[in-house]
Amino acid sequence: MIYESALETIGNTPLVRLSRIHPPGNLVAKVEFLNPGGSVKERIAVTMVDRAEQLGLLRPGGTIVEPTSGNTGVGLAIVAAVRGYKVIFTVPDKVSKEKCDLLRAYGARVVVAPTDRLPKDADSYYGVARRIVAETPGAYSPNQYENPANPEAHYLTTGPEIWDQTDGRVGAVVIGVGTGGTITGVGRYLKETNPDILIIGADIEGSIYTALSDDEVHQYLVEGVGEDFWPETLDPRIVDEYMMVTDADSFTMARRLAKQEGLLTGGSGGTAVHAAVDFAEREPERLTVVLLPDSGRGYLSKVFNDDWMLANGFEAN
Repeated sequence: MIYESALETIGNTPLVRLSRIHPPGNLVAKVEFLNPGGSVKERIAVTMVDRAEQLGLLRPGGTIVEPTSGNTGVGLAIVAAVRGYKVIFTVPDKVSKEKCDLLRAYGARVVVAPTDRLPKDADSYYGVARRIVAETPGAYSPNQYENPANPEAHYLTTGPEIWDQTDGRVGAVVIGVGTGGTITGVGRYLKETNPDILIIGADIEGSIYTALSDDEVHQYLVEGVGEDFWPETLDPRIVDEYMMVTDADSFTMARRLAKQEGLLTGGSGGTAVHAAVDFAEREPERLTVVLLPDSGRGYLSKVFNDDWMLANGFEAN
């Protein structure tokens, strides 16, 4: 088969059994870094741009502006390259150099803003994106945190793929919660298909989803998972349980996945798999699917760099 563009290659990512990390064999990973841009976010990028075009919010020659930790930006940049849009992304300063370089490789302008700012602050990466949209003629921000096309993409694609690939035997799905779009879309589809399927949210310590009070919401080092506010794209009713994971456990599991399973994923993939292993041990009768959201190639200077790990107080093994 010959595809007409890279966009047609998005989705239908494989399931791989994590039998070395979890020998009982009831844990499988959906390998989203095999999408053309290396992450699950290409799915929502296409759907959000499609919707914007249909509604007349994005016109030929326009500019896509989005605050992103990197992966949504890559997805939007791929769509923009194929369809002829300009792209500007704002990123928090904790984002790896590799991710910023990758966005620039696709032709994007990248603006770095402080991580330790509230979303409402004008100098946060959200606030900077709002200013750029206001100042740029023909600009449009998909706003993945509020855009219903975010969960819709996963309802239409990721959820049905998991059901079909497991022949309906899936008993639980573990997904790291960031914008909430992935877990909401996947969970909604699977629960409509079989209400007994459990939807587990993997959350990073310091994120709002598992915090018991505002005092427990604080900065963390894992990228692309967790939030300091509740996005509109998350439907809390879909999630049966949240499981908290530390930075250290996330990074350790990401490194284990590379060395034991040959799967190079980012820290958020480590977050999800650490939670999934704990869940699969607790519920051995269920076939558990864990989603690996992105590639570890964007974190070679951080998670997979011994000096960086040691400098930040983590073991480098």
